[in-house]
Amino acid sequence: MEKLIITAAICGAEVTKENNPAVPYTVEEIGREAESAYKAGASIIHLHVREDDGTPTQDKNRFKACMDEILRRCPDVIIQPSTGGAVGMTDEERLQPTELGPEMATLDCGTCNFGGDEIFVNTENTIKNFGRLMIERGVKPEVEVFDKGMIDYAIKYAKQGFIKEPMHFDFVLGVQMAASARDLVFMVESIPQGSTWTVAGIGRHEFPMAAIAIAMGGHVRVGFEDNVYIDKGVLAKSNGELVERVVRIAKELGREIATPDEAREILGLNKR
Repeated sequence: MEKLIITAAICGAEVTKENNPAVPYTVEEIGREAESAYKAGASIIHLHVREDDGTPTQDKNRFKACMDEILRRCPDVIIQPSTGGAVGMTDEERLQPTELGPEMATLDCGTCNFGGDEIFVNTENTIKNFGRLMIERGVKPEVEVFDKGMIDYAIKYAKQGFIKEPMHFDFVLGVQMAASARDLVFMVESIPQGSTWTVAGIGRHEFPMAAIAIAMGGHVRVGFEDNVYIDKGVLAKSNGELVERVVRIAKELGREIATPDEAREILGLNKR
C-alpha cells in the first residue's frame, strides 16, 4: 500500500474564532497553523485566506503573503489554494490564486447546498473554464466532489479535455452526501482507474472517515475547515493536533506517512 498523504485544511472560509479561538486569520496565524500541521505529518496545506478580521477573501496579494509565510516555515510543503472561496464570490475572484503558479488548486465539480439558504454555485461553464485555465497555468486540480453526480461531471469534462488525467479526487462527505463506509466505497468504485483520492469527513465524521480511508489505501484530509474538535466537546488546540491523531491511526493500521516529495511522486506533481 502506498504511503499516506495527509492534507491539512487549516482555516476554510466559514469557521471562525467563535467556533475555536485557534482558527487562523492573520498571515502569521496562517503560517503558524500550517507549520503545526506540517510538523505533525501533513504534506499538503489546503489554503483559504482571510483578512485580519476573519473576512474570507480570494485576493491574490493576500494569498501570496500567506503562501510566502507558509513556505518560509515549511519550504517543501505542497500548497493547494482553494478556488471555492466563499459563497457568493464571482468566478474571477475565485480564480485569483491560480495566477500565482501553485502546484495544485481545488476544482469543484458541481453545485452544492451548504445549509440554510447558502448555495455553492458551480455551473457547467464554471467547471469547464476553471479546468481549462488550470491546464493553461500548469496547476493540477484536486477535483472536489460532494456527491456521486459530481464524479460523473468530472469524468465527462475530462473526456472533453477540460481536466487532465489521471485525476485526484477529494470526497467531501457529511455535507450533501452521507459520511458512511457504504458511501465512501461507492465513491471510490465510481472514479476512473488510475485516479487517486482523499476523503474529508465533516464534523464528527472526520476521524471515522479517515480511519476507513487509511485502511482502504486512500488519503486523508483533516483540519479546522472541516472540524474544530479533537474529541466530542473538546476543541482542538491546533491543526497539528488533528494531524497527529491521523498519524497515530495510520501507524496502528500499518500505513507510513508520505513526505511532501513522496506526495508529489504519488500525485504526479513537479515541485515549483
